[in-house]
Amino acid sequence: MTKSKFFARAYIEILSIAILLFSCSTPSTEGVTPEPGQPWEEAEFDDYGYDREELRVMERFVVDSSNTTGLVVIIDGKMVLEYGDIEELSYLASCRKSILALLYGKYVENGTIDLNKTLANLGFDDVLGLMDIEKTATIDHLITARSGIYHPASNSGDNSADAPPRGSQTPGEYFLYNNWDFNAAGAVFEQETGINIYDALRDDLAIPLGMQDFDRSAQRKSGDTTRSRNRAYHIWLSTRDMAKIGQLMLNDGKWGETQVVSEAWVSKIRSLITPLEEMNPIRMREGDFGYGYMWWVWDGDKHLADYQGAYTARGAYGQYITVIPEHNMVVAHKTKAEYGRRTGWSTYQRILDMIVTNKD
Repeated sequence: MTKSKFFARAYIEILSIAILLFSCSTPSTEGVTPEPGQPWEEAEFDDYGYDREELRVMERFVVDSSNTTGLVVIIDGKMVLEYGDIEELSYLASCRKSILALLYGKYVENGTIDLNKTLANLGFDDVLGLMDIEKTATIDHLITARSGIYHPASNSGDNSADAPPRGSQTPGEYFLYNNWDFNAAGAVFEQETGINIYDALRDDLAIPLGMQDFDRSAQRKSGDTTRSRNRAYHIWLSTRDMAKIGQLMLNDGKWGETQVVSEAWVSKIRSLITPLEEMNPIRMREGDFGYGYMWWVWDGDKHLADYQGAYTARGAYGQYITVIPEHNMVVAHKTKAEYGRRTGWSTYQRILDMIVTNKD
């Protein structure tokens, strides 16, 4: 750790070792955990023109006003700030969806997955049955949350309560952040590739990116299969490995000399598919974000200078992977989901603002 990392571990509150979400059953599919990968190269904040006093203000805010348990800032591919336990594995909540979008790329481009296939083509159904109009939804509609399918999902944490009546929306025409779409996208990935999502996560991302803390045995699905046969593919990563996902996106899919995911695919999934004015429910149009392929894309009037072209993965309780091209920056943030802890978006946005707007 460099001397400029004023979030020295000696000053960090010792986090509880009780792990809320690790007490469940072991995964149904075994896999080999790769050897620990390469650590981040470190650098000084001073090298990038940041004001130390302003960064101390941010430090106080993080400690006093957020529930942050892990924070990493990467600039030019180098770690310039770390706070908390950045090695601990914990639950990423809906950041899993953005990671699945990355995993899709290899298999779309080699022809294994055809995004234009409909659910009828796939022979895809669910416990309550899908309507004929719903079966015309394509894989592309699933991974952009525009399927028009409002079958109950196996897990909560979406906008299903605001869904229109089933069968009322033509697939592709209406956005709704809907876990049925996302979980079905995971099931389709496995059906079409014949590969377990967690094995793909290990082989296609964790190993090529040299993730330091990835543990295949920690990954497992969950959900109520009496509501939907498609379970949620929850993911456990460390904060410093979350940052590697963001850096891969910033690098247009390249890691070192290896093109891990094609530039074209990375460009596609971070592009704006649903602009702010088309977000649903309507109250979401008062925010800052549109939606791409399972990535949130800045599209509001606020923060335009610093956040031009920026995008983020977002998960409940305070899990975020944010890419800010204007500053060649990646920010990974975690709030371990226990004891009612959470770091909401407005708090996290303030942390981001204090990072990106305080250059000399």
